[in-house]
Parts: sequence; structure tokens; C-alpha cells
Amino acid sequence: MKKKAVLAIWMLTMVFAGTARADDVSELKTQLVEQQKLLLQMQQRIEQLEATQKIQDEKVDEKISKAVENKQIGVLPDNLKWVENVKFSGDLRYRHESIDSQANGDWRAGRTRHRIRARLGVDAKINDDWDATLRIASGSADPVSTNQTLEDGFSSKSIWLDLAYFTWHPSSIKGLNVYGGKMKNPFYRAGGNQLIWDDDLNPEGIAASYEIPFGKSDKLYVNGGGFWVDESSAGADTTLWGAQTYLKHTFENKNYMLGGVSYFAYSSIKGHGDLQNTWASTSHSFFGNTSSGGAFANDYDIFEAFGEYGFTIADKPAALYGSYVKNVAASDTGWLLGGRFNKAKDPGTWEVNYNYRDLQPDAVLGAFNDSDFIGGGTDGKGHYFGFKYQLAKNLQAGLSYFLNKVGSNDDSYRRLQADLVLKF
Repeated sequence: MKKKAVLAIWMLTMVFAGTARADDVSELKTQLVEQQKLLLQMQQRIEQLEATQKIQDEKVDEKISKAVENKQIGVLPDNLKWVENVKFSGDLRYRHESIDSQANGDWRAGRTRHRIRARLGVDAKINDDWDATLRIASGSADPVSTNQTLEDGFSSKSIWLDLAYFTWHPSSIKGLNVYGGKMKNPFYRAGGNQLIWDDDLNPEGIAASYEIPFGKSDKLYVNGGGFWVDESSAGADTTLWGAQTYLKHTFENKNYMLGGVSYFAYSSIKGHGDLQNTWASTSHSFFGNTSSGGAFANDYDIFEAFGEYGFTIADKPAALYGSYVKNVAASDTGWLLGGRFNKAKDPGTWEVNYNYRDLQPDAVLGAFNDSDFIGGGTDGKGHYFGFKYQLAKNLQAGLSYFLNKVGSNDDSYRRLQADLVLKF
């Protein structure tokens, strides 16, 4: 009887235990299902947050990129913020050149050469009113050329200080710019002509330019400066003083017309030795200017009148321009007329340029005008033809041809230049 009672109690215990274990398992399963649902909800929420964050990050990146592009904010560390105020630029030109010329009616042996020009510049913003510009360039001490001929057994080529000047543009006087040092030519040249000044000439001294608007269509420009041509410890310095003014009118269709006058006066130039002796070891016979006893025979007080008209032909830009000069100290004159059509700017675009000039011996100072026309200097006349083609961004090809007559004998001078110019 006891055994049966024990067995019954044991069986009841197992039944209750099994029932309790089944309840536990069921509850555990329920808890697991709830946890799985919770984990799934958490995962979905995380994915939603990640998607939202990605969209926000993309918007922030876009805003930063636009701000940096528009120079609204700086993203550099404080110790590198100065970089934002400095701009570097430069160019490299490779030139093939051939020259044929006569001397007293007899043809000289033709000359063919390859030349390079390399320039590297930096423009720095000092503050809201002041800037500084520095540039080094290939070449020699010649003030009207930065070319280096490929010669002399692979010799190293010289680098010179080509520009070093400050610009003061006070915010309180809108339109005023003051320059000091070895600067870019501050005087306007109609059509970019080189009748008085070579493209590469960078005068040294103090200059100023002032732009005065008259309504929406007219502007008056005034340029002036004083420059030190040659300093002498034993005598008077040779200086240059220049003043220029011109008025520009812009029409409603964006065509424009301008005209003006200039006056350039050299002091202590008569009786001065050949200027090239100040930068080279050999003489160039005064670059066509009249000399006497190894010195300049005349003063140079140059009056210039110039004009330019810009317009469009078949939706392409064009311009006609001219310049007339007279040395009132010697009565010699010179003139130039030319035109250009289209603009080589975007890849595949092109431009052409032409001018004709006639320059008497003492009309201008021959050491500073176009160094390619008639081989440099004065006492010549003739044609210039130019063509440029934009091969790609910052890559341009060009052709120049000079068909000139030199001196009283009208000796022929022909010069062909083929250029490849890379800018950065």
C-alpha cells in the first residue's frame, strides 16, 4: 500500500513538474518572439537614422563645397589661412623663329632658332587696400625680352626678377590704383600695339591710374607716372615722366569707342650714352635713334594720340585701332593702324590680328619699343600678321609674320614665329 502511495505521489509530482516546465518553455518562446520583434524594430529605426544622417551629410557637404567655391568660408587651419590670400600663376612659351634680312641691299645669311620663355608669378593680398606682385622670368637684362635661345651646349638659362611692385587701391577712393616698384606698363595701348612700348617692358618707379565713371555709358581714365631709366652717381639721372587720359563710351549693344592722348618726356637723355650699355656689353647703334659722338643726339618728348573702336561681326568680337606719335623735340613722327577679329579663348576658337606702321628714326625711344618689328628699334615700316588658335584649355598655338622695310635703303626684313603657349 505504501509503495502504491509513493508511486502515485511520484507520478503526480512528475505531471505537475512537466506542466510547469511546459509553461516555462511557452513563456520563454513568447519572450523570444517579443525580443525578435523589438530587435527588428530597433534595426529598422537604425536604418532610418542612417538614411537620414546620410542625406544630412550630403546636404552639408554640398553647402561646404559651394561656400568654398564662392570663397565664403575658409577650410584651412589657422596657420595656413595665408594661402587663401596668395595666387600663383605662370606660363611657358616654346618658339620656333626664322629671320631673313638685307643689309644695304644684300641678303644676309638666314637665321633659324628655337627659344623659350618661362615666367612664374605670385599675387598676394596684404589687406583690403594693399596688394603685392612678384614675378621671375627667363631672359637676360634686356628690358624688352624674356626669351632664352636654346644654344651654348645645353647651358643653364638665366632667371631674372621681372616684376616686383605694390598696388594701393584705397576703398575710400573708388577707382584709384597706385603702383610702386618694377611694374606692368600702366599706360593704355590701343589694340595692344607696340609702337611706343614693347609688350615685355616693365617700367620702374611710381605710377597711378584713376577711373571716373560718367553715367552708365562713359568712363574717363587718367594714368600717370614717374620712372627712373638710369641712375647716375656722377651726373643727372635719366628719368621718364608720363601722363595719359582717354574717354571710353560703351553703346547699348556693347560696342565701344575710345580716344585719348599721351605725353612722355625723358629728362637728361640728350648726350646720354647708348642705353643698352647699361644692361649689355655691346652697342646696338642706338636702336635706330640718331646719335652723335656715342650719345643720343636728341631729346625725346613724345606726344601720342590714339583711338579704338570695338564692335561685332557675325556675333564675333572685332576692333579697329590706331596710334600717332610725334617727338616734339626732333619733329620725327610715327603711326600705326590695325585691326583684330574674333578671340582665341575657349578650345577651338581663334583670332587674327593685323597692323601696319611707319616709324621715323627719332619718333620714339628705340630701346623700349617693339623688339620684333624690324629686329627692334625705329626707322622702319611694314606689316604684321598674327594668328592664334586655342588648342585646349590653357594651351594655345600662334603664328606671327613681320614683312618690313628698314632704313633709308628700304632693306627687307622678314620674321616668322611659331609659338606654343602653356598657361597655369
